[in-house]
Amino acid sequence: MTNEPADKRTRRAWYLYDAGNSAYAAVVLLAVYATYFKESVVGGARGSFFWGIAVTAATAIVAVTSPMLGAIADVSGSKKRFLTLFTIIACAFTASLFFVTEGAVVLGMALFILAEIGYRSGQVFYNSFLPEIAGEQEMGRVSGNGWAIGSAGGVLCLLVVLAAVKLVGGALIVRLSLVFTALYFAAFAVPLLRTVDEGHRQPLPRGRDLLRIPFHRLSETFRAARHHREFGKFLLAFLIYNEGILITLSYGAILGSTLFGLGRDQVIVFMIVVQIASIPGAFVPGLMIGRLGFRNTLLFSLAAMIGAVLWLFFAHSILAFYVIGAVAGFALTGVQSVSRATVGMLAPSGRSAEFYGFFAVAGRTSSAVGPAVFGAIVFHVANVLERSGETAILAEQAAHRYALMSIIGFLLAGTLILLSVHREAGRRRSEST
Repeated sequence: MTNEPADKRTRRAWYLYDAGNSAYAAVVLLAVYATYFKESVVGGARGSFFWGIAVTAATAIVAVTSPMLGAIADVSGSKKRFLTLFTIIACAFTASLFFVTEGAVVLGMALFILAEIGYRSGQVFYNSFLPEIAGEQEMGRVSGNGWAIGSAGGVLCLLVVLAAVKLVGGALIVRLSLVFTALYFAAFAVPLLRTVDEGHRQPLPRGRDLLRIPFHRLSETFRAARHHREFGKFLLAFLIYNEGILITLSYGAILGSTLFGLGRDQVIVFMIVVQIASIPGAFVPGLMIGRLGFRNTLLFSLAAMIGAVLWLFFAHSILAFYVIGAVAGFALTGVQSVSRATVGMLAPSGRSAEFYGFFAVAGRTSSAVGPAVFGAIVFHVANVLERSGETAILAEQAAHRYALMSIIGFLLAGTLILLSVHREAGRRRSEST
């Protein structure tokens, strides 16, 4: 698969979109709404449990729909249309989180699930443009640039939110920050939606023909699986190690408030530290790929991530938590950036959206399992400890600490499978199909 590099304007627009959706991730998923929902809307260990259920529901829906929509988009040249649709959904329902108040558990879960569906589905089609805007030798660098610029966009949004929280404070400013984040996301998405051109746009088929497309393309992919064994092994490894990455992302702010007693402004500062560390975490692995290759660069980032979680298990100071956050931000961004570029390298020409759809299935299936597992461990261990006479606060803290072992288990298992992936063999197979 060979691609002529896109013009600089389109590539810059692609980077800017990452800055917008990273702001959503930073504010809604990581720093602000996660802790607001857990502590103010629900409260206690039940908050962690319901948060895991909400993340699970959204990502399970995306896991089912993204490969089918990706296949339709590839055939009809509709990636831009799907990206536009899901971006609108993400921004609209992020703004609607303003209406979630204390005790509105069902509303808070429902609106968040819809926003997550838009955000995560949009990522499928956003990622699928990577092979079209970068040549083969540029994919690692361009993917890393996207993550780095995206992280910078997340930091900028968090700084604005932090200033508002420090100067004004209160639940109302937290809810208003969600509206601001929606507008911020939309503003950074517009350049890509206006400039990107797929070049082979066709009318969408109707009726039964539309329904046949995804199943026909997916059946072709499954039949051709023997020609993409390395891609399949990579997806399996990603499916497992991404469990640990997404648990960390989904519960990072909650761990800070529960284990270390961080206030809302301290949580935002912590996430700014994570986002800043993720900028070199995107650039450095992109440079390492040329020397170490995709697999070894991933192994390096995964090892750093495992070390950070082990350190967190034993840490008891706020300073240590901030340093761990910086290490984790560097490592997990490297894992995600290199993983995204690997898909572009292994996907056959003309089937990028479909293969990124399968990549999304692996990612969303893992995030549909991991957070639920972590939340269930916290909920049940806390109940057991409370029944044995432990206070509710100490039981909740101990339960979150024990649940960290699930992250390490997922990261280690995925790493072992990744060791069997051989990039060159997979590359030759994709070029021959």
